[in-house]
Amino acid sequence: MKLLDLFSGIGGFSLAAEWAGIETVAFCEIDKYAQKILKKNFPDIPIFPDINKLNRGDIDGTVDIISGGFPCQPFSVAGKKKGTKDNRDLWPQMLRIIKEFKPSWVIGENVANFVSMAFQRTKTNLESEGYEVQPFIIPACAVNAPHRRDRVWIVGYSKHNGSLAAKEQRGIDKTSNNDKERESDPIKFKGTSRPRNNETMADTERIRQPRQRKFIRPLYKKKNTNEETNRSNNSRKRDPNWWEFEPDVGRVAHGVSNRVDRLKGLGNAIVPQVAYQILTGVLNATLQRNRQKDIQKERIDRKKSREAVKTSVSHSLFDEAKK
Repeated sequence: MKLLDLFSGIGGFSLAAEWAGIETVAFCEIDKYAQKILKKNFPDIPIFPDINKLNRGDIDGTVDIISGGFPCQPFSVAGKKKGTKDNRDLWPQMLRIIKEFKPSWVIGENVANFVSMAFQRTKTNLESEGYEVQPFIIPACAVNAPHRRDRVWIVGYSKHNGSLAAKEQRGIDKTSNNDKERESDPIKFKGTSRPRNNETMADTERIRQPRQRKFIRPLYKKKNTNEETNRSNNSRKRDPNWWEFEPDVGRVAHGVSNRVDRLKGLGNAIVPQVAYQILTGVLNATLQRNRQKDIQKERIDRKKSREAVKTSVSHSLFDEAKK
C-alpha cells in the first residue's frame, strides 16, 4: 500500500507506515526545520512545501492512504479557538487533495477539542465523498507513554475509492433522529494540553490528568462512571513512572542546537506508536478484503468453468444424437 503524508511534521505518520510495511510516496510540509528532519530520515521521498499548490499531477501512480495531522491551532484550547474562521484551518485543502487522489483510506489527527468544534464538518465532507467515517479518542498512554495527550483520530474508508460510493451516498436516506441527536452531542473530553508561551507547541507544558486503563474509545461512547474514575486515579498513584506533569523543558537553550525548533516539532508531532496501530488495522482490513475478492473471483471462475463443461457435453451429446 502507498501513503501520501500531508502536514508531515517530523515524519511520525511515515515512521509508523515504515513499521507497518506501507510505502510513503511523498511528504507535504512547509516548516523548514521539519523539512530538514524529513530529508535526513527519508532521503528518497520527495517533499512538497505548500499544500495549497499540491495537486494530483504532482504525484504519479495510485495513492491508497492519505494521512494528515492538519493544524490544531484553530481548535486547541491553548489558542483563540477561532475554529473554521481561523486562516490556519487547512482541512479544506486536505479535503481537496482527497477529492483529487480518491484514496481508499483517509486518516486524520487533531486535538481532542476538535470534536466539539469542527468534527461534524469533516464527517459530512467525507461522507459526501463516499467515505464511511469513524472517529476515536486515543491518548498517548494507550501505547504505554507515561502521559495522557488525548487526540482524535478520524478514519475514513471507501470501497469505491471515494468515487462511485459518493453518488450512492447522496441517494441514501438520512439517519434517524436518534442518530442525529447522538452525533450532535459528542462526548467532551478533558485533558487538552496547554502551552505556556507558544500556541503551536501544543504539548510542551505540564498537564494534570488521571491515567485511565480503558484507552481507546469511540467518539459517542458514554462517560466513565465514578467507580471507573476512582480506579483510574488509584492506578496512577501506584505507577511510579507516571508523569504527574509533563516535563518542564524550559525555554532557554543550554548548548543544544535548534532547541526551540525541536520542541516545536515534538509538540506538533503525532504519536507514531498510535498511528502504527491504526495503519496495521488498515493493512489487515485491506488484505482481508483482497482475500475475499480473490475467493469471490475463484467462485465465479469455477462456475464459468462448470457451465463451459456442461455446454461442451451438451453439444457433444447433441452431435452424437444427430449421427
